[in-house]
Amino acid sequence: MKLRMDALAITTLVTFLATFTAILAVPSPMVPVDKAQLEAWFSENVKPFADRNKAELDPAVVAAEGNVTIVKVMSDGTGDFKTVTEAIASVPVNNKNRVVIWIGEGVYKEKLTIEKNKPFITLCGTPKNVPTLTFDGVASKYGTVYSATLIVEADYFVAANLIIENTSPRPNGRKEAQALAARFRGTKSAFYNCKFLGFQDTLCDDDGLHLYKDCFIQGTVDFVFGKGTSLYLNTELNVVGEGQFAVITAHSREQEADASGYSFVHCSITGNGKDTFLGRAWMPRSRVIFAYTSMIDIIHPEGWNDMKHAGFDKTVMFGEYKCSGPGAVSTGRVAYGKQLTEAEVKPYLSLEFVQSAKWLLPPPNPQA
Repeated sequence: MKLRMDALAITTLVTFLATFTAILAVPSPMVPVDKAQLEAWFSENVKPFADRNKAELDPAVVAAEGNVTIVKVMSDGTGDFKTVTEAIASVPVNNKNRVVIWIGEGVYKEKLTIEKNKPFITLCGTPKNVPTLTFDGVASKYGTVYSATLIVEADYFVAANLIIENTSPRPNGRKEAQALAARFRGTKSAFYNCKFLGFQDTLCDDDGLHLYKDCFIQGTVDFVFGKGTSLYLNTELNVVGEGQFAVITAHSREQEADASGYSFVHCSITGNGKDTFLGRAWMPRSRVIFAYTSMIDIIHPEGWNDMKHAGFDKTVMFGEYKCSGPGAVSTGRVAYGKQLTEAEVKPYLSLEFVQSAKWLLPPPNPQA
């Protein structure tokens, strides 16, 4: 009996060591310090479905990606549909398979909604002929979060090579003039090479796990807002401040136990104006981090704004780490804006911040 137990113990130990060694062999999901290595690092850590260990992925992802349907939208009528609205409507309720909707070049003026019961939809164009999804919804007519050109309530959504815009006029003090380009509320969604164009409240990064890579987001005030748990990689934040007050982010985390936050890594802040804040405290525990991000001289020296909410300065998490450019100078920053240590920033520099191993896949291959 004793010999059997010893043999079992040895077998268990060997299995553990083999598993541990395999874990060590997996490439680190930490974002590299050198931006020039970002593309190779992403390709190494986010492999195509065919090359993935299916046991690591959500079972729903395995089922969906194993059965893909492709439809085409062409405004000239040569595709399966002439409008994106029709293509979305064709996806069955409680969809369980990946549906890729390829959108031909051109401008599609449509107000689009993907309901929660239609997961696994991909909207994409081609990099050489990027289509534009446009509408002019405004808060005074639809309500702020419903004014978006594209609203996605569903999980496992992907967008690639798209321009998504709201063409409503710049607010300039007008009431209920917020106008969203997009609102994303479903979880486990990825956005590749997309442009989001608007003024106030351009992108409602509302809720769920999201990854944005190689994107462009333009706006004036709170133009990235919501309670998403989102990692932004190599994304340009373009401020159209024109000398006026501007704010990039307004995160809405309320509870300490809430893991949500925005992490901008290897991004760039561009545009114009002189009084741009990196973020303001919409809610008491707003959490926003900028790391390895270049900032031009439009950033207000204080960097962050607590909106004069009593006590918010003690509960928000506003951090910067190894950012560059004249806007990143820390002299004059508010006391609650932290220059993070390596240990403090580490959780926000990893793909695990968005639990990528369970769902994240590379962008779809471009079509001609």
